[in-house]
Amino acid sequence: MKKLDKLILGSFLGPFLLTFLVVDFILLIVNMLKYFDEIFGKGLGFWIYVELIGYFVISISPMALPLAVLLSSLMTFGNLGEHFELTAIKSSGISLIRAMRPIGIFAILLTIAAYLSNNYLVPKVNLKTFSLLYDIRMKSPALDIKEGVFYSGIPGYSIKVNEKKDDIRLRDIIIYNHADQQGNLNVTLADSGRMETFFNDSYLKLTLYQGHNYKEARATRGINEAPVEFSRTKFEENVIVFDLDAFQLSRTPEDLWSTNRAIKNIAQIKDGLDSIYSLINDLKFQNYQTAESIYPFFTRNRKLTPPEFIKERKIKDDEARRVILEQEKKVRDSLDNINSSPSEFKEIDTLSNRELKINVATTSENQRLDSIFQRKRSRNLTVNDSSSQQSTLITTVDTLGIGAPKKIIRTTPLTATEKELIDSVVYRRGYMSNALTMALNNSRNLKNTFNVKMSQVDNHEREFRRYEIAWYQKYTQAIACFVMFLIGAPLGSIIKKGGLGLPVLISIIFFIMFYMLTITGEKWAKEGVTDSLFGTVFSNLCLVPFGLFFLRQARKDARLFEGDFYSGIWKRVRGFLYKSPAKTN
Repeated sequence: MKKLDKLILGSFLGPFLLTFLVVDFILLIVNMLKYFDEIFGKGLGFWIYVELIGYFVISISPMALPLAVLLSSLMTFGNLGEHFELTAIKSSGISLIRAMRPIGIFAILLTIAAYLSNNYLVPKVNLKTFSLLYDIRMKSPALDIKEGVFYSGIPGYSIKVNEKKDDIRLRDIIIYNHADQQGNLNVTLADSGRMETFFNDSYLKLTLYQGHNYKEARATRGINEAPVEFSRTKFEENVIVFDLDAFQLSRTPEDLWSTNRAIKNIAQIKDGLDSIYSLINDLKFQNYQTAESIYPFFTRNRKLTPPEFIKERKIKDDEARRVILEQEKKVRDSLDNINSSPSEFKEIDTLSNRELKINVATTSENQRLDSIFQRKRSRNLTVNDSSSQQSTLITTVDTLGIGAPKKIIRTTPLTATEKELIDSVVYRRGYMSNALTMALNNSRNLKNTFNVKMSQVDNHEREFRRYEIAWYQKYTQAIACFVMFLIGAPLGSIIKKGGLGLPVLISIIFFIMFYMLTITGEKWAKEGVTDSLFGTVFSNLCLVPFGLFFLRQARKDARLFEGDFYSGIWKRVRGFLYKSPAKTN
C-alpha cells in the first residue's frame, strides 16, 4: 500500500468510526423510545439492560452503516479539498478515481461484511431481542407501594398505606382481598406492619399488627332472603404471604419465535417461501375440486382440470409429504419394536387375528349388500330410443323387491296431450322450482367458498412477498454502503468543505431520500404493485444516477455549490434565447 493510500484511508477511518457510533447511538435512542414504557419501571437488573442494548446495537447496525459511509466519505474528501490536498494530488498526475480507490476497496469489503452480518449475525440477534422483549413485556412492574395511593400490582389484592417510615415499616394499612372476585367483601385494617421479601424476592411477607378483618358473604337471592353471614376478626399479629412470581423475569424458549422471517437467514427464508407456495398451490387445486363437486351434472362429461403447473406442483408436494410420513412411520415402528416385550407381541398378534376375522365378516356382509343393490338397480326405469322405430320402454319400479318388473312397450310417440300432462306433473309438483333453488344454493355456496379461498390465497401471497422482501433486503442493505460511498466521495471533492457543517446537512438529506425511497419501494412490493426485487432495490436504483452524476462533475472540477457556476449557466441560456430570434429573422 502506498503512502497516498495510507493517508486517504487513515483520514477516512477516524470519521467513519466516529460517525458510525453517533448514528448507531441516535438510532438506538429512537428504538429504545418506542419500547420505553414497556422496558423501564419494572425493576430489571443492570445486566438485563446491557444485554438488551447490545442486541439493539447489533440489529440496527445494517441501517447505520450506509449513513456512516456517506458522512465519513463526504467529510474525508471535503477536508482534502478544503486544505488543497486534493488539488495537490491531482496536480501530481493522480486522478480522482485513483484517489478514491482505497476507500472504494474498503467500502466493497464493508459491503461483504454487511451482507454476512445480515445473513448470519442479525437473525440470531433478532431472535434473542424478540424473546427478551417479550419476557420484559410479560413481567409486572416493580413492587412500589406509595403513600396514600391504592396499589393493585399484586394480583387479587388492593393495598393502601397511608404512611411509610421506610421500605420495611408501614403505618395505617388497608387491604382489599379480591381473590374471590366478589367485590370489596373481604377487608383487612391494621395499625402498623412490616413488609419483607424472601426466597430471592419470590415471595412477599406482610406482617400486620393490631388490626381487624371484616368478611361478608355475598347475597344471591334478593332482599327476601335471610341476612348473609358476616364475620369480624380481631388480631394482634397477622402474617400474609404474597406470591411475586409475576414480578420475576422468566425467559421464554427461543423456539417459539422460529416462524418469524426477521430471524431467518437466506436458506431458511427459501424454505419458508417453498412452504408458502405449497399452501397457495393446494388452495388453488382445491378450488377446482370444489367447483367440480358442486356441479356433478355438468362435469359428468366435462372435467374442470387445473393447469399443468398446479398439478405438477401438487404431485411434487404430495410425494414429499408421503416420504416424510414414511420416515416418521419407520421411526415410530423402530421405537415400538424397542419398547415392546414378547408378551406384547402376542397380544398384537391376537388383535390382528381378531381384526382379520372382523374384516372377513364385513366383506361378506358388503358382498350381500352389493348383490341386493345390483338387484334393485336392475329394476330402475330405463328408456331405449331407437332411430329406426320410435319405441319407449317403461319399466315399473318394484319398491318392495317382490316379483318381476312389468314392462310396457310403446311403439307410438307421445301425443301433445300426454306431453302437456307430463309437463303439468313436473311443474305442479315443483320439480323445476326445486332444481332452480338447488342450483342457486350451489352457486351461492361456490361463491362463498371461492371468496374464503381467495382471501386465504391473498394472505398467503402477501406473506410470500414479505418473505421475498426480507430475502432481498439482506443484499440491498449491504449494497447501500457502496452506493452511499459513490455519492459521498465525489460530492465531498466538489463542495470542498470538511467538518460537521455542510457535510452533515447534505448527508441527512440524502439519507432521508434513501429512507423514504426504501419505504416506498417496500410498500409497493408488499401490496403487489411491483415485483418484490424491484421494490427492494428501488432506493439504490434511484440513488446510483446521483452518484454517477456527482462523479462525472467531480472529475471535471465542477463547482456545483458555488453561485458562479449557476450564473454561468444562466448567461449561456439567456444568450441562446436572444440569439435564436435573430437567426430566424
